[in-house]
Amino acid sequence: MKGDIQKDIALFCAGGLSYAGLELLWRQRTHWSMVLTGGACFLCLYKLYEKHPNLSTAENCVLGSCIVTGIEFAVGCVVNLMLGWRVWDYSSMPMNLLGQVCLLYSVLWGALCIPISIACRRIRALIESMQKKKART
Repeated sequence: MKGDIQKDIALFCAGGLSYAGLELLWRQRTHWSMVLTGGACFLCLYKLYEKHPNLSTAENCVLGSCIVTGIEFAVGCVVNLMLGWRVWDYSSMPMNLLGQVCLLYSVLWGALCIPISIACRRIRALIESMQKKKART
């Protein structure tokens, strides 16, 4: 149990920092709420790919896009619409929902799920290897 919590915290932190780094590369800015959002997204994706390791690449992309878009929408409704922080605004993008998510970024998140699913598989294999090594000692 303790190891699972530590693993989840590490995955959350890795996802949050990676998301913030990606935003810095893409938009040249980020916000602390995006670290939390990215952590939540990565942890959810990791859990999905861990529970369903035999999903096809298309399934990984579609389900991953839905997860990230859903979390982004929920966070956007809170930080942008309710709190008025203006962290992002997609209202000028075609096919947006309340300016918080849009089709283009949902598709991009789906494509990004390809390397994310590979990273999750490698992380899971590393964790399993470490657990086996620990069990032997």
